[in-house]
Amino acid sequence: MSIKQGLLSVMAVLLLLTLGKTQAATDADRLEKLERAVEKLQQRNAELEAEVKSLKKGTATSETGAKSKTKIASDGKGVIERSTTTEEKTPVYVVPGGPEYKLTLGGYIQMNYEGGDVSAFEGRFGANALKNRFRLRRARISLIGDFAEQFDFKIEGDFEQSDTAITASRRNSDGSFTTVTNSNRVDFSGTDIFINWHAIPEANIKVGQWKAPFGLEQITPDTKIFTIERSLPTSALTPERQIGLQIWGKPLANIFPEEKELVTYYAGIFNGNGRNFNNNDNNNFMTVGRLELLPWKGTIANVESSLKLGGDILHSRDDAGTNITPAGNLRVSPDGSLTAYTLTGADERVAWSVDGWLNVGPFDLIAEYFHEEVNGRNVNGVPPGFADFEPSGFYVQGSYFILPKKLQAVVKWEALNPGQFGNDGIHSITGGLNYYIHGDSVKVMANYVHTWSDFREAHPILGQDDFDEVLMRLQVIF
Repeated sequence: MSIKQGLLSVMAVLLLLTLGKTQAATDADRLEKLERAVEKLQQRNAELEAEVKSLKKGTATSETGAKSKTKIASDGKGVIERSTTTEEKTPVYVVPGGPEYKLTLGGYIQMNYEGGDVSAFEGRFGANALKNRFRLRRARISLIGDFAEQFDFKIEGDFEQSDTAITASRRNSDGSFTTVTNSNRVDFSGTDIFINWHAIPEANIKVGQWKAPFGLEQITPDTKIFTIERSLPTSALTPERQIGLQIWGKPLANIFPEEKELVTYYAGIFNGNGRNFNNNDNNNFMTVGRLELLPWKGTIANVESSLKLGGDILHSRDDAGTNITPAGNLRVSPDGSLTAYTLTGADERVAWSVDGWLNVGPFDLIAEYFHEEVNGRNVNGVPPGFADFEPSGFYVQGSYFILPKKLQAVVKWEALNPGQFGNDGIHSITGGLNYYIHGDSVKVMANYVHTWSDFREAHPILGQDDFDEVLMRLQVIF
């Protein structure tokens, strides 16, 4: 071996030794770093355990209704931390008291502006004229629920009272009658309050207070009619809300499910003297029946269309002091205006009506005719104190959406013949626009109503015989 080769061998051995020492040093460093990391993890774990213990202690304190809080204060020499305990309030929540599986709280507000000959179309003129006004027409709140046992219910009340008095008679101990009215009442009062058993779609049973099933326009919800107010014949010749019992249903619901809407019937018995009066005026009940047919539902010219027909019948035997017009006016005053008809003696009434509603896409045509016979009857030999009369009336209403589902034009022609004098009819023509901002939930309405009186035209000495009114409404459903 040469000297050069020997030197190369020595250098190679020294290099290998140096690399081995460096690798050993590197492994030692890594081991040391791992040991330090483990120590830090152990320290952090101890800190987390301490925090968990603190949180558990705080939870236990809050469960007892108290909460620990640290306040910083000064004693004049330095800053002192003080721990105080304050009571934590329990959250408030509402749960149904019964087995309902659906409970809905809602309501609506209707605010009117009425100017000109206010409510002249209702016969309010002459001595009964009203002034220009802003009017809180309706402000209602309702609670609607469904029960698992196949019951549903509704409780609704109104914060605003109608201009029409609700009047009934009260029998005194001596057999005489005293008339009572709520015309001056301004507090909250009930409107719809009922329970309905719907287990059998052919024969629902309903008890409580609601609108007796008489008159298409009357039983159409207040929020869905196309004019701001209902027609005079509707308000004067329908029984409105009553307390009683009703059987109603769809006879074809199970036999022909696809045609279940073809026939709907209603048959009810009621006290007959208006809403919110539990006392009946006598031992007789008002009986009311309605039949609805839907002979056509399909398309015409590629638009959804339908034809709905209806008929009503009513019979009632009323005693003195009963208001037979709880929703409107019918008695003709000496100046030709109308007031509520409160009986001066006993009567027997029979009323009927027919109606139809044709819908072809954006177009609706609705018409209704009413007829009633009010015949006096003797009670214990006492005459009724009024002559028999036969009021009647009708309306025809057409509407069309100028802008689909947004802007709707409405025209209505109506007439009422109170039947108490030769020329006592009242007629009106209404033109209006409805703007549906968000369907019926937010809606603005404007009506112009022209009214004329046959009675005042036949008696010029009474003065003005035609009248004009502007009505506007904002409706919000919540």
